[in-house]
Amino acid sequence: MKVAVSIEGRMASSRLPGKTMAPILGRPMLALLIERMKRAKLVDEVIVATTDRPDDWVIEELALSMSVKCFRGSNDDVLDRVLKANQKYGTDLIVEVTGDCPLLDPALVDMVVQKALESGYDYVANNLKLTYPRGLDVRAFPTQTLAEVASITNDPSDREHVSLHIYEHPKKYRVMNLASDLAQRWHGARLTVDTREDFQVVKTIFEALYPHNPAFSLKEITVFLERHPELLEINRHIQQRAAR
Repeated sequence: MKVAVSIEGRMASSRLPGKTMAPILGRPMLALLIERMKRAKLVDEVIVATTDRPDDWVIEELALSMSVKCFRGSNDDVLDRVLKANQKYGTDLIVEVTGDCPLLDPALVDMVVQKALESGYDYVANNLKLTYPRGLDVRAFPTQTLAEVASITNDPSDREHVSLHIYEHPKKYRVMNLASDLAQRWHGARLTVDTREDFQVVKTIFEALYPHNPAFSLKEITVFLERHPELLEINRHIQQRAAR
């Protein structure tokens, strides 16, 4: 059973263009995410699924420089891009993450993967109900399940949001959500990067924690933010875009 973290990333973000390569501590944001995903113990491969647009050559170059796989496909049909990327590299279990979540804790990846492997569920995630901060999202599902979805839906939202069709049909697919034991104040807190304000928050966290421990955990993030609650006020007003 080959397990791969599949990272969706591109330069043409509508709210914050170029954010994938935005520098934090002198390195592209995507590089920091790749580094963290390579620390996951139950993952065999990291694959960056970017687009075939000319401006995304820098993402391919970065992936190859970090010795991870890269696939370039459709800009709009993200489902097709992710499916073909993982079919190309022989993935059995896809761990879907997005390039705007550089703080993602590899321990959470391992937790979701472990449950997916032992439970036999079609879809295991930690964000179907928000008990983690946004930006700590992990979803795992078999490549064959995604191939089935690709063959039965042409809904634009399904094609843009890779696994949307799976978790919206819990009567057809066996779906599991893994909840956290974090306090309510952390549920849905913004640790993702969609806007300039989001980037400021995430950049500040990296600058504070990474130099002392590049493998810092979610626990260390929450401890730091407990000491600096003003940081979460910077992007509290940002509205998350709905999948539909």
